[in-house]
Amino acid sequence: MKPVPGIYRHYKGQDYEVLDVARHSETEEEFVVYRALYGERGLWVRPLSLFQSPVAGEGQPVDRFTLIARRESM
Repeated sequence: MKPVPGIYRHYKGQDYEVLDVARHSETEEEFVVYRALYGERGLWVRPLSLFQSPVAGEGQPVDRFTLIARRESM
């Protein structure tokens, strides 16, 4: 399932705004387009598969990004 636009918290604690999911013009791979909500507020892309993949937490896998607020409720 694709992430919905909104605010997500990275497992390391920083917040990001997911803007949309885009498709690579050559490979058709899907990428998540998101903006940091801190510092210079840089714009980033990450392959959808990596955005959704769990990471090693304290002894167990944790979500890399967790939805905090959907765009509609912001």
